[in-house]
Amino acid sequence: MEAFQEALVVPILKIAVFLCIGMLCMDFIEKVYMAIVICFVKLCGRKPEKRYKWETIKDDDVELGNSNYPMVLVQIPMYNEREVYRLSIGAACGLSWPSDRIIIQILDDSTDSAIMELVEMECRIWESKGVNIKYEVRDNRNGYKAGALKEGMKHSYVMQCDYVAIFDADFQPEPDFLYQTIPFLVNNPEIGLVQARWTFVNADECMMTRMQQMSLNYHFKVEQEVGSSTYAFFGFNGNLISYLN
Repeated sequence: MEAFQEALVVPILKIAVFLCIGMLCMDFIEKVYMAIVICFVKLCGRKPEKRYKWETIKDDDVELGNSNYPMVLVQIPMYNEREVYRLSIGAACGLSWPSDRIIIQILDDSTDSAIMELVEMECRIWESKGVNIKYEVRDNRNGYKAGALKEGMKHSYVMQCDYVAIFDADFQPEPDFLYQTIPFLVNNPEIGLVQARWTFVNADECMMTRMQQMSLNYHFKVEQEVGSSTYAFFGFNGNLISYLN
């Protein structure tokens, strides 16, 4: 038995230890690299608003009316979102943007018919208030969230839109979200998409939520900013705005 352990188990454990040490070194090097880059970004003032041109959309031409504002499609994919559907739909419908230049698209993949009725009813309530909101369902869940977003693009009214904004079902964008993000795309054709960082409505609820906030703040303030500043790959955070046509 001891001979077996020496011949097989011990070498495997040694290899595992070396692999762990190697991954630890790689992680340490990555953290040092990100620390150097983020310090450079902060010290040199390479914030997005300084690196890229940003100007408010002018709406002082009476003859043009709201035509200066690009047409925006807002997509919200949902799946049995009983707890948050009303908040997210309300936040999207409360975005400050000319009402004739925005379409809210609710993509409901829910499997619970009761929740589907609630979501559709909420959409009808906002529609009765003059909001251009569309409630869309499909007969399958192919591709899940990505599939729902892709299916939503097939509707004829989407062709009139210039930009698309995507929010997860539990997001509550600030009313000025489009006013803050659209100008980056309008004034900088080289930019492909704009993402915004998160804030948290329940960060102070308990110790666990505070720890989660700290972890995610590091992700947004360091990891994502380093990825963007160095033109490296970075993840999709559940919200973005990008070109459509």
